[in-house]
Amino acid sequence: MGKIRTRLGDGSVIELSESELQSDLEDGTQDAAERGKISPLSQDELRYLAELFKRTDRSVGVDVGKEVVLSYDCGPLKIKRSYSTASKFQSLQILERLLGADTLEMAHVDYSYKPAKQLLWMDQPIMEQALLVTIPAMFYGAMPNLGLYTQPDGPCINPMELLPQGKIAEARASFEEMVEHAVKDMVFVASTMYEAGADGINFDTTGAAGDGDFLAALQATEILRHKYPDMCIEMGMAGEFIFGMHGALTYDGVRLAGLYPREQLKLAEKAGASIFGPAVNTNTDSSCPRDVARSSTFIKDCVKNSNILVHGNVGMGVCGMPMQDVLPVDSVSRASKAMVEITGLDGL
Repeated sequence: MGKIRTRLGDGSVIELSESELQSDLEDGTQDAAERGKISPLSQDELRYLAELFKRTDRSVGVDVGKEVVLSYDCGPLKIKRSYSTASKFQSLQILERLLGADTLEMAHVDYSYKPAKQLLWMDQPIMEQALLVTIPAMFYGAMPNLGLYTQPDGPCINPMELLPQGKIAEARASFEEMVEHAVKDMVFVASTMYEAGADGINFDTTGAAGDGDFLAALQATEILRHKYPDMCIEMGMAGEFIFGMHGALTYDGVRLAGLYPREQLKLAEKAGASIFGPAVNTNTDSSCPRDVARSSTFIKDCVKNSNILVHGNVGMGVCGMPMQDVLPVDSVSRASKAMVEITGLDGL
């Protein structure tokens, strides 16, 4: 067989020999296994991936009967990014009727809970109207985004300014204060939109600001689950590894810094999440086959140990997807097919 056409994690087209492809697949799964202390993919699964990337089809799909639900984050904002003049309401209709979305999500343009709080009086009637003319489940989503709680726009001293001064205790105290503010905003916004009719709430890009960010989402989820036993809560992660920006924060006795997807999942379950969205970082210098093998290893382990739904974050720069704003269909379809047919997840 000739060279195999694929891509690097930055989206550029490359060609691999069969031996290079096999080496990349094995390297990817072994790397995930070592980092996460989990089992690598089997030889049969690696052969499946090899055949998948050898295919010359521009796009591929799952076998009939293996389709999964697709959930989306900040859908109206992505319509806006295409220079559309459509309103939030119209964007949701476009996603349903033109693009065939399985689920819908309304969001504020900043996509963070702190600024979303200021515009709830505008978003509530839009949510109510959209629910009357759409069929799929309607979520309201945003990011915890702890960074918005630092001065000058927020109430807390920026820990990143304190740390270089050696003020470790003060920096940690600031992180803890940021968590308190974020939890209040997340619970307030989620409660308000749920009572306006939203079918679920999405805490998206959780952990982007490290362990404090993850803790805020866990605590908000716990409060909301107690308050609304039937609420659907989706928690999508920012990356495969929780950075210890604080370093000593815990939830249910578990230190958050350093957790990989399976451990993240278990805490999300305890907090009361309904859907967990693991994210595995793409290496822009690696080939897409290596990134897909690595991601599949982490997510297969996640699914195997999950008691809730798992929706892998297959998007820009995660789960085998290149780091590109507009993703190439050859990479999207191969990563998606591998995630569904190897890991057995519930959705993407």
